[in-house]
Amino acid sequence: MIKIKETFPHRVKKLDNVWIPTSDGSRLAATVWFPEGADAAPVPAILEYLPYRKDDSRAVRDSCYHPYFAGHGYASVRVDIRGTGASDGILYDEYLKQEQDDALDVMAWIAAQPWCSGEIGLFGISWGGFNGLQIAARRPPQLKAVISVASTDDRYADDVHYLGGCVLGSDMLCWAARMFQLNALPPDPQLVGARWREMWMDRLENTPPYVHAWLEHQTRDAYWRHGSVCEDYGAIEAPVYAVGGWGDAYTNAVFRLLEGLPGPKKGLIGPWCHDYPHTAKPRPRIGFLQECLRWWDRWLKGVENGIMDEPAFRFWIQDSVPPAPMYEERPGHWAEEEGWPSPALQPSTRWLGDCVLHEHPGERVELTIRGSQFHGAESGVWCPYGDPVDFPPDQRREDGLCLTFDAPPVDEAVSILGHPQVTLLVAADQPLALVAVRLCDVSPSGSSLQVSKRVLNLTHRESHEEPQALEPGRFYRIQIKLDAAGHRLPAGHHWRLAVSPTYWPFAWPSPIPVTLRIRTGEASTLRLPVRPPQPMDEELPAFPEPERNRARPHEELRTPKRTRTIEENVEKRILEIHDLSDHGRTRLTDTNLEIYSQLEDHFTIVEGDPLSASVSCTGEIGLRRDEWEVRAETYSCMTADANHFYVTHVLDAYEGNVRVFNKTWHERIPRHLV
Repeated sequence: MIKIKETFPHRVKKLDNVWIPTSDGSRLAATVWFPEGADAAPVPAILEYLPYRKDDSRAVRDSCYHPYFAGHGYASVRVDIRGTGASDGILYDEYLKQEQDDALDVMAWIAAQPWCSGEIGLFGISWGGFNGLQIAARRPPQLKAVISVASTDDRYADDVHYLGGCVLGSDMLCWAARMFQLNALPPDPQLVGARWREMWMDRLENTPPYVHAWLEHQTRDAYWRHGSVCEDYGAIEAPVYAVGGWGDAYTNAVFRLLEGLPGPKKGLIGPWCHDYPHTAKPRPRIGFLQECLRWWDRWLKGVENGIMDEPAFRFWIQDSVPPAPMYEERPGHWAEEEGWPSPALQPSTRWLGDCVLHEHPGERVELTIRGSQFHGAESGVWCPYGDPVDFPPDQRREDGLCLTFDAPPVDEAVSILGHPQVTLLVAADQPLALVAVRLCDVSPSGSSLQVSKRVLNLTHRESHEEPQALEPGRFYRIQIKLDAAGHRLPAGHHWRLAVSPTYWPFAWPSPIPVTLRIRTGEASTLRLPVRPPQPMDEELPAFPEPERNRARPHEELRTPKRTRTIEENVEKRILEIHDLSDHGRTRLTDTNLEIYSQLEDHFTIVEGDPLSASVSCTGEIGLRRDEWEVRAETYSCMTADANHFYVTHVLDAYEGNVRVFNKTWHERIPRHLV
């Protein structure tokens, strides 16, 4: 339960829709909360910088923590990125240099205000976590600390576009479709006046579908290196608090940031999905806003509160549970390490045998699998938000479509922390192939709980910058670092490793069906990052209970709904997945503005025919106030043949019942060893 605070140490003042000038003469829209009296006694500021429309789609969420920070002695500033919300301009893509340049202007403006002492902290989740790190690498003089939640330091390795050099079929187009939809809304006329329609038409005509640029850069080139702070961790001098969740898609970055950043840093990982730790599923939640205040007090106000005397890395070791598509709570325990990598780890190696995992190298055998295009249907979603359908269910059906390797049941519980690593001696019968690897916890009843996974485009076996086609039939030694995990395998359970050349819709399939051959014995291994029990784990102080302030007044007119169905036509051998995200309809009672949206993603493939793979996204989004209503209807589709990807987008915009804009995009983009 989250405690709603009715009073704070300071009364809060709010400035609605303040205009911040940029160096090229544009204006960005901001909302500012600050403690009463800050004009006479300036305070440090906290900046959150996002494209998600502060005055409608994120208005309720923003109201749950920005006033909290202000009530505890900080100015809290929420800015719409150029081309979004009420801000001027066009948002041409994610994380452009323009976005960072504008942020430097914003921070200089904040520091010059009479209510600001000149010290600024950057705060955000996902996009706001990404650009917090990116802006920090620009070293603005006002920036004193960063809190980055559910973000990444590597835009190619761990984001919504590519994983292991594979096109992320489950999310690349779908995320582009969500931004395509959101960018089709106009600014609120109450904020920008009569020019709202001119700004709207400009955005509709000139905001591109982002997926085109993403598909044009299929290797880790300069496009992806830009904004990837792992290129030079030393560029970040500000202290960084990196936060993630085992249920989220971005947790690997916490480990890399702890290892790579040279300055002050902390890491925190809970059981959470893609949300802030005081509101996320699964529980336990923590008093994250209070934890943020400790960080800000130390680095923005110079309070020696002991936060940096504590171990740098705190994490939740998850207990084994029956597989389910979501959990209200994930049992386990908190643990901590002085830093990362941890000297406490005792890596344990298992050798692949004839469908078994040995404690010692066994006789070499050669195993073969021809991939099923249906493998991956029950993978869960790539980036869970805590919806009832997000996590992988029991993996027995998926395991049956793979080569599996089972270890003996363990006599005593064993915990792992970090990245399991798999080495395979593997050959493919095609020049283009991928491999999907999953690690599961199998109970005595036979249920299979997914613990970690990863995919690798085998043409990227040596480099994401310069991939090379496979020589069919030739064996290659490849290494795959699976996603980081913190998991406790109970006595009587056993590990299972599952291997397949397919994983739809997670990974876009190779153009021709692939048969893999794997040689076992000394060449193929599973290396587990075992963490023995540590006495200090039993002595950790508890986090405080979650707090927040009362949300902005609103009325829920249509309840949000999330459904995901999997349909298999046995006769036609067609697999279809329907994923509906209905974000509901909400009215902000203080401005009488309604916001509504929904997006349905549809994935389809025919068994034995990888070129039948298709993703389509159909959506609607709108705003309404009294007699004024605008809405956009969007459609995006992506298919491929052996040589090209084909992407289509359709955008229709309406004012009332009159269609005022229509545009269709068709793009053909060459496949490059994918």
